[in-house]
Amino acid sequence: MDWLETLVVVVHVVIAVALVGLVLIQQGKGADAGAAFGGGASQTVFGSQGSGSFLTKVTTLMAVVFFVTSFSLAVFAKQRAEVAGEAGIPVVQESSNGAAESQQVPSIDEGAASNEAEGGESGLPELE
Repeated sequence: MDWLETLVVVVHVVIAVALVGLVLIQQGKGADAGAAFGGGASQTVFGSQGSGSFLTKVTTLMAVVFFVTSFSLAVFAKQRAEVAGEAGIPVVQESSNGAAESQQVPSIDEGAASNEAEGGESGLPELE
């Protein structure tokens, strides 16, 4: 199972880099105006209709593969978290209200009041 996860991660990274490259290669919708000023369509690699439909289909296919690998990596992470929980790795648990109330920390005012009641000075300047 570990080799399968590694394979999915490698495919995911390669698809991500390829998607970035494909998006950068594609021309924007406003690029058609440039053809009117001397951009010859016969000089394209993908034929006279341009690379729009071919690159769009390849980008769509790669995006679908990217989402599938993302979903499968999420499933792998969930399985790994369940295994870690079963292995005895400590998990943070919230305490109930009763336990929290019994271990309350005294506030600053309570501490100062108890210190002054015992006869000691607080060391804080008095407000006017």
